Amino acid sequence: MADPLSGTHVYGTQSDAYAAENDVHHRRSIGKDRKHSLFGEDGGHNSADEILEAMGYKAELVRSRSTLQVAFMSFVLASIPYGLATTLYYPLVGGGPTNIIWGWVAVSIIIVCVAISLGEITSVYPTSGGVYYQTFMIAPKKYRLIASWICGWAFVVGNVTITLAVNFGTTLFFASCINVFESEPGVGIFAGESYQLFLIFVGITLLCNAVSSLANRWLPWLDTFAIFWTFAGLIAIVVCTLAIAKNGRHDAAYVFGEFDPSNSGWPAGWSFCVGLLHAAYATSSTGMIISMCEEVAQPSTQVPKAMVGTVVLNTFAGLVFLIPLVFVMPDQAELIAYAQPVPPILKSAVGSSGGAMGLLIPLLVLAIFCGIGCTTATSRCTWAFARDGAIPGSRWWRVVHPKLDVPLNAMMLTMVIEILLGLIYFGSTAAFNAFSGVGVICLTLSYASPIAMSLLEGRKKVSRGSFYLGPVGVVCNIVAICWSALAIPLFCMPSAIPVTPEYMNYASVVFFASIVVSAAWYFIWGKKNYAGPPADDTEFEVRRSSVVSAEGK
Repeated sequence: MADPLSGTHVYGTQSDAYAAENDVHHRRSIGKDRKHSLFGEDGGHNSADEILEAMGYKAELVRSRSTLQVAFMSFVLASIPYGLATTLYYPLVGGGPTNIIWGWVAVSIIIVCVAISLGEITSVYPTSGGVYYQTFMIAPKKYRLIASWICGWAFVVGNVTITLAVNFGTTLFFASCINVFESEPGVGIFAGESYQLFLIFVGITLLCNAVSSLANRWLPWLDTFAIFWTFAGLIAIVVCTLAIAKNGRHDAAYVFGEFDPSNSGWPAGWSFCVGLLHAAYATSSTGMIISMCEEVAQPSTQVPKAMVGTVVLNTFAGLVFLIPLVFVMPDQAELIAYAQPVPPILKSAVGSSGGAMGLLIPLLVLAIFCGIGCTTATSRCTWAFARDGAIPGSRWWRVVHPKLDVPLNAMMLTMVIEILLGLIYFGSTAAFNAFSGVGVICLTLSYASPIAMSLLEGRKKVSRGSFYLGPVGVVCNIVAICWSALAIPLFCMPSAIPVTPEYMNYASVVFFASIVVSAAWYFIWGKKNYAGPPADDTEFEVRRSSVVSAEGK
């Protein structure tokens, strides 16, 4: 069997501790000095900037995204159907059609709860710092520094690994697309040597960073175009596969009821759960859009709506994509031999290599859109974490380029890290495979942190937000936390047993190592230099209430 490959992360380098400490105190003084101007001579600021300043930050990024545009970016981050296409291997091994269809439905319902839970919190704390800032503000004061530190590193690690996973997944998907022109099954025309795949990966990574940095003002329009491109591609795939169906169609009983866990070796129930990585990977980007809060006109309402609305839209888009594929899917055991099953499924359905390639082109273009979106979100979360002095050398990474209006240094930092980690592929494909799971695990942990803190403190702070859902929010919080408790050990499991070194899932090793290193780094370096976000939470609540009241008049 073959296993799909994906992304990863590593920490920054040591910087001068004295300078970093001065950076933190300097930020605090800026935040305090600017607060007096919120309702005075600096009256040109909109309410979003006023709330941001109440949190201790000055507005450095242009608020250029509308509600629809931030929703479109959230949609692009998930990139359904591309996100589902690159990881279809996992539910095929886990159980086949039932795992593909009902696994997607189950995880989507859960992620709606995660999105609602994060939306409630984000409506109160709309900043690019995202979940780590929220954790700091909600957690008990005794533990807020260490809690926000670990949450922040998990968020950064998750963003970087998911971005790396997307770009390397695009590389592998591209190689598989080329091989639809093979003359006979299993004999591809593109060897896909390690150096070839690495160079393609580097090219894709450079392209995504170039577009994200140089074309920032046009990214909202690119995201808008991606929506129409996605649905045009979906319609083409659905119509062509079902209408042509060169090798026939399965009946509905097979599509919605067939379950064969024999390929995984796990007990049936656990096999189904392990196969959920497919859906979890596609929805893992849900909270990444929070990092764009400081580029949104009204983030307290727009970002929560975008998160929840996008998950609902993605659920239906995913079903529209997956159900036709399963109807025309060749033999399950045959497909498991492919690391990327979608290209051979489409080739089997339309009966020609050229036709299959035509249907794959929309997915490849969407893959690039996804890489650009993930690159953009990752640079913002890294920049925000550095702004609070949490990353060594933060004075470099917190700079916003004055002409490009992007945190260019932070973007280049994450790009270099991704490329360096891509070198792991030369040494061990099994180790590299772990990072797709690590991305999901780290993002899941980072999302769970503020949700758990909010639930434990009685949801008092989120009750002041404009997206507060009362008892519904409580249920969603519980579902989100239970899912996190399941997902973290679940996605450390190998997709099949018995396990060999080649197919071992090393996600557990990488995840544990990242948590241990981040915790150790806190006591070695962070405890002296990391003071957390600059806002005083009591003062923030008073000033936020004033802004909201003034806005409502």
